[in-house]
Amino acid sequence: MGKTNPTRLARERRHIRVRKRVSGTSERPRLNVYRSLNHIYAQVIDDTIGHTIVSASTLDSEVQSKLAGLSKVAQARVVGQVLGKRALEHGIQQVVFDRGGYIYHGRVKSLAEGAREAGLSF
Repeated sequence: MGKTNPTRLARERRHIRVRKRVSGTSERPRLNVYRSLNHIYAQVIDDTIGHTIVSASTLDSEVQSKLAGLSKVAQARVVGQVLGKRALEHGIQQVVFDRGGYIYHGRVKSLAEGAREAGLSF
């Protein structure tokens, strides 16, 4: 279906609407989530300079060794924990959560809970 998929277009509209208000600063960067059919990706972004500070996904070699036999929701929690650990190593303790237009449920919620378990607050 490509770019005319109504579900995809609706998510992109929601994401644009959220991004009008949510922006990351150097003191409190934005934690962005992207969810594909098989993987989940998360980045901590400083929007003032437009740089990704840390990132994690189910494709990272460090993460993949922990994912064997886990469900997608459990994999998302592991990605959140790894991202939270990496963010703390860079001195980031507070973030603004950007769910990317997705419903705060399932994998997105699990990733957020994993990041909170690692020590991030939002």
